Amino acid sequence: MPPAPSRGRRLVASFVGVGVSLALLVWAFRGVQLHEFLGYVAGAHPGWLLAAVAVATFCFVVRALRWRLLLRRDDGGPVAWGPLWHATAIGFMANNVLPLRAGEVLRCVAVSRLGGTRLSAALSSIAVERIFDGLAVVLLLAVALFSPGLSPNVTVGGVSVSHAATGAGIVCLVALALAGAVVAWPLAAERVVRRLVPARGLADRLVALIDGVRHGLAVLRSPGRLLAVLAWSLAHWLLNGLAFYLAFLAFDLQVGHPVNFAAALLVQGLLIFGIAAPSTPGYAGVFEAVIVAALALYGVGNGPASAYAVTYHLTTFVPITLLGLWSVARMPGGLRDLSRAGERAAAATATPAEPATDSTTDSAADSAADSAAGAAATPARG
Repeated sequence: MPPAPSRGRRLVASFVGVGVSLALLVWAFRGVQLHEFLGYVAGAHPGWLLAAVAVATFCFVVRALRWRLLLRRDDGGPVAWGPLWHATAIGFMANNVLPLRAGEVLRCVAVSRLGGTRLSAALSSIAVERIFDGLAVVLLLAVALFSPGLSPNVTVGGVSVSHAATGAGIVCLVALALAGAVVAWPLAAERVVRRLVPARGLADRLVALIDGVRHGLAVLRSPGRLLAVLAWSLAHWLLNGLAFYLAFLAFDLQVGHPVNFAAALLVQGLLIFGIAAPSTPGYAGVFEAVIVAALALYGVGNGPASAYAVTYHLTTFVPITLLGLWSVARMPGGLRDLSRAGERAAAATATPAEPATDSTTDSAADSAADSAAGAAATPARG
């Protein structure tokens, strides 16, 4: 793949993200005076805010614990806690500081380097993680929509929240069903691919990717692990909602008359949908605009809502970013080397393979991606 067009597309996407972020920040702060904003920030209760930051940061620990159920080494054993935590911290730090949401790829590259697992398995585990995230968030959003104090027909930006939640839930269930089908009938999936894709090289590549996906979807074969992942997913998003709720208390927002946990779940659910929009690293602008719009449903004005959004965003941004940078510092090569490995891995999984010229059955795609990622285990320093 020629590098110049790729760089051009990345540049355009970055400019679009900056434009969207700036526009949404202007919208979120409309009618808010600087002295008013600073007054709300200064009036925040530091104890409740510190508790919110602590809970929000602990959510990353819960996420890493859940990932341990989803991801396995090539020998079928669990990945050690250290590599999982370092990879999680690096990935979410990268989402905060690097453009184009590179954190997910870097998280997979890091765990493949440190944890002795294939890159394709790591990538597929992230896909499954997102499915369970979607199911948990939609379920909790439904609870919030039918709680007292809010009409179930509420709309944001002219879009029905209940309809959007229903659609997202259906998509997640369909994706989970397709993933289960790949695990249950791998040979049938391979036959379908080879029948639909005439190019032998591309078909070989897709079949190899399916094999990696099956490796990453091993959780679906065990009802016990499946239920455990569901439980950890709900625990993660309930804790994350608790962090929003504690920050409500810090700013004394009378959401739901009085402040209630269901409002925090609604803010969280809308935010998950909202950050899908293009933005700068760290979701600047999108984060603030969605929270301001969500709190407006409860009659909270732009002044306190924008102060809440910015303060919560910045204070929860710092800990995981510092933890991620510390984890990167323990890896040979640092963030630049990891980013280059991530770019090579992404290119290896995005560029069609040449037709096979010999009888080997090894996956060119998987080996190229794992080689690019430096899949041979490299211990962290320290």
